[in-house]
Formats: sequence, C-alpha cells, structure tokens
Amino acid sequence: MPGPVLISAFDALLADLDGVVYAGPHAIPGAVESLRRLAEFGVGLGYVTNNASRTPAEVAQHLRDLGAPAEDHQVVSSPQAAGELLASLLPAGSRVLITGGDALAREIELAGLVPVGSEAENPVAVVQGFHPDLGWKDLAEASYAVAGGALWVATNTDMSIPQARGIAPGNGTLVAAVAAATGQRPLVAGKPEAPLFHSAAKRLAADRPLVVGDRLDTDILGGNNAGFATVAVLTGVDTRESILAARSMERPRYLISDLTDLYRPYPAVKLDAGRYRCGAASAVADGPTVRISGDPADLDSWRAACAAWWAAHPDAPTALAPVIDWLDH
Repeated sequence: MPGPVLISAFDALLADLDGVVYAGPHAIPGAVESLRRLAEFGVGLGYVTNNASRTPAEVAQHLRDLGAPAEDHQVVSSPQAAGELLASLLPAGSRVLITGGDALAREIELAGLVPVGSEAENPVAVVQGFHPDLGWKDLAEASYAVAGGALWVATNTDMSIPQARGIAPGNGTLVAAVAAATGQRPLVAGKPEAPLFHSAAKRLAADRPLVVGDRLDTDILGGNNAGFATVAVLTGVDTRESILAARSMERPRYLISDLTDLYRPYPAVKLDAGRYRCGAASAVADGPTVRISGDPADLDSWRAACAAWWAAHPDAPTALAPVIDWLDH
C-alpha cells in the first residue's frame, strides 16, 4: 500500500517563486494546480521571495493572474526584510540611497526612512535590490556612497534568475560590481537568512512548514537555517548533479521533479547491506565515486545517490561532486 502523500506531513508550504511557480511571466506546468490543491489538505500557503523589483501586492496580483491562490499578506519579500533591518539600525527619517526600483523605495518608506536617488543627497545607508532597468550610473552612485562609509544592505545576493528564455544575471551580480569597486561587503536581508522564513511561518501560524525552492544557496540554505524541512524542485536553477554535490548546509530533506510530486508518497531511503536503496534503485559511495544501480531518468536513483554520498561526507563545507558510475547503463 502506498503511504501518505508528502505534503500531508506539513501544515504550510513556504514557496519560492522564480523557478518554482513561474519562469518569467509564465507559470511552470503543474505549479498552479498544485498550489490550489493545498486547501484540500488544510495546508497553508506563503510565498517567500527575494524579488525586489515588485511590491508584495504586485507579486500577489501576478500570481492571481496566473490562477494561483494569493492574498497580498501571503507574499513575504526581501525588500520588506531590508526595510526592517535598516529600521533596526538607523534613526527614523534617515536617508537611504535606493539602488533598485520603486517597489524597494516603497518598503523603505514604510519602514520610516527617506529614500533618495543620489550620493549627493548625503545618504547614511544604501539598499540594493534587483531591477531590470538598473544601469552603470546607478551602480556608480551606490559605489560612491558605500566607499564614503554608508551602511550597505542588499536585499539578496542571488547570482541568477530563471527567465522564460533561460538563466539571467541576478542581483548578486550587481552587488558584486559594487563590491569589486569598493572592497566592501553588504549585509544581506533576504534569503538565505532565517528571519524571512520565520516571518512567513508566523503569518501562517505554521508549526511544521515545508520550504520548497529551486536554489540550494538561497531557498534550501535559508529553510535549513530557519530549522524547517526543505524540498528541492528541479524546475529552476539547481540540477540533480548540483544537488548531489551540495555542501552540508545546502542539502534538502526531499528531492522532487515539480510541485505535483507533493501529492505523491515520498519513497523511503533505506540502508541495506551497505547500499542505500530507494524504490528499485540503490547506490553506494566508494571513495570519490558513487556507484548507482538504476535508471538515470528515475529520481529514485538520485535520491539513493544523495543518501549514499551525503552519508559518506556528512561535513562538507564546500560543494563536493562525486564521479558517477551508472552500473546498469
């Protein structure tokens, strides 16, 4: 008999957006239907996003336009976290240089601070978030202020963003430009820091949330930092191979193809006579190699491989990729 479906063990789903729910303007196949089914299981839904180019209300409207369930309060964003962080560090009314769009400026205003657009306006802090219209002049203004001693906060440091046409540069690449020019490093307000996830869980009154994301370095690391269960989905940035090679703090508890897998029983991985078995697949770590008996197209093969490799390398501070030996292929 199949066991209970994966999502039934949790009281809320904290979902990333880019690469999980949509890529660019379009929904990922199966995502909207999966999000709508959560209500059948009594599972709450929150969206945790590093996107700084739109307000939570705009994000929620986009989700509703796609057919997904979304109220404004269900969207928790890194610009909100940046505003809260700056408000905790600065006196009310302090000037903050906005390196980003109107949505970011709005969150800074809501935090009781004054957005400005130039280093010449004597800001005491810089907040940097992604916007597709950012250019060299914007990065130069940020660099002047940071080099002059202004407090520097980044909404996030995502190096890439999944778009409909492929993977595009993210806020982290623009932050890196300012860092290269100034020799400084920003405080990071959003993922992978834990408060963003704790805030989302608190809004939903959730005790057992499941964090789902496509990125190890933001979604999975952030969920793990928050002490929540995490599931990596293969519809965005990270791949089977990169997940297998993940450093310890970025390893998800679960691995699924897409959100529809939330409504299937999750197969157990068991250690049997020195081999890790999952479904019809099995794997063993042998020095620098993982030897897998199974079909490369079957996710159970990768689940077994992850269990074997991670058990052999429980404390990996950096990504560590094994040689993969497919015994049956």
